Amino acid sequence: MTIKQIPEGLAFDDVLLVPAFSDVQPAGVDTSVYLTPEIKLNIPFLSAGMDTVTEAKMAIALARCGGLGIIHRHMSVQAQASEVDKVKRSEHGVISDPFSLSPNHYVYEANKLMEKYRISGVPITEHDKLVGIITNRDLRFETDYSKKIYEVMTKLPLITAPVGTTLDEAKAILIQHRVEKLPIVDEKGTLKGLITVKDINKAIKYPLSAKDSQGRLLVGAAVGIKDDFLERVHALAKRKVDVVALEVFHGHAKEVLAAIQSIKGDFPHIAIIAGNVATGAATQTLIKAGADIVKVGIGPSSVSTKRVVAGIGVPQVSAIMDCALAAKATGTPIIADGGIRYSGDITKALAAGATACMMGNLFAGCEESPGTTELFQGRKYKVYRGMEIAGYDDQAESGYPGPSGVKISKGVEGRITYKGDLAEVLQQLMGGLGVGMSYAGCRTVTELHERAEFVKVTTAGLREGHPHDVQVIRESPNYNIL
Repeated sequence: MTIKQIPEGLAFDDVLLVPAFSDVQPAGVDTSVYLTPEIKLNIPFLSAGMDTVTEAKMAIALARCGGLGIIHRHMSVQAQASEVDKVKRSEHGVISDPFSLSPNHYVYEANKLMEKYRISGVPITEHDKLVGIITNRDLRFETDYSKKIYEVMTKLPLITAPVGTTLDEAKAILIQHRVEKLPIVDEKGTLKGLITVKDINKAIKYPLSAKDSQGRLLVGAAVGIKDDFLERVHALAKRKVDVVALEVFHGHAKEVLAAIQSIKGDFPHIAIIAGNVATGAATQTLIKAGADIVKVGIGPSSVSTKRVVAGIGVPQVSAIMDCALAAKATGTPIIADGGIRYSGDITKALAAGATACMMGNLFAGCEESPGTTELFQGRKYKVYRGMEIAGYDDQAESGYPGPSGVKISKGVEGRITYKGDLAEVLQQLMGGLGVGMSYAGCRTVTELHERAEFVKVTTAGLREGHPHDVQVIRESPNYNIL
């Protein structure tokens, strides 16, 4: 191929959106998107399935704000399933499968369960029939946790509600009787669910929460393509995971297609995010194999060295455009993964055709990301590492003759500035996105797909767009000098 035949590759810094006539105010934009007909996000953000980005704490915080967290896979099957379970049980409308214990369990077992899941009470059943409840009130002055639960629990009659009770009806009952938990029972007294005042209050506090049809927070989980991936998906499915993400760094591969088909064969109800890819041809191949969502990005991450080490990749804006065009006929959503440094890059990624953006770097330094903060030269930092470093990548084995088991690292580990609470970071990102959509005259992400226009930026144009000819003395929460 000659130089003239190489298609132009555009990164985020190579383009700007052209301002258009607008009657849209930033506060009036609608950023909701659908990943599948059942999975609606109120903000178009996912957190990356990386061990320095997403575990239950991050996934809960992001889902409460309207996004979706992908729990990383670099832990045991049981541990990952437990992280998913924490998210699904953190917030409910009606808890359809509440924890329960028998009267002959011990008080310490109830206390351990309540501490693990941060709940304030547990229904007590015999042969699935409700016979009592044990709450923090029952344990407030209890000192002997070796007692049987029946010795300290609140026994029948209890305040209950029938199957089919709405949240508004439940709220009225809870207020009237000044109780915090409302067991749902059928005509035979069998426990069928539970409604708590805490969950009702959370629904009011977090109106944009991304939830499933049962009122539970949405959550995804990453899986690989080797060894225990089907066992992992099975464990995740039991914990009601909403989507699994095949975290493979070259998604246009035979093993990935086989993995998609295996998962779809055993778990047809679970949505699959497949990737990563960077071309329209790869996107079409994954869609034909059964992928519900395609993730785009080969080498744009701030902690990836793939383009340098392997000399391969496609600049991210061009990759998103090509993949989105290929997915348009089937309506398959595209996720832009990597290369996003500012809120303006989010607007550009969506305008190029992405339905949502996956965040690694921008979320890694948040309070809710895994890992502890450290002080370095007077500033707080957290560790952020690429998943393509040796030991993490399923596709990293060297084919060169020599010592067996040698891995080829295509990523780095680094230090990232501590950013504070995720909600504050999201406020800045969403504010920038709202301004960008307003300037483009687009009220929805779909309109942004259809109407946005790009202009190519020269080196001088890029420099002009950043603060210049001043010495910055006050840092901005949504801008950093690179």
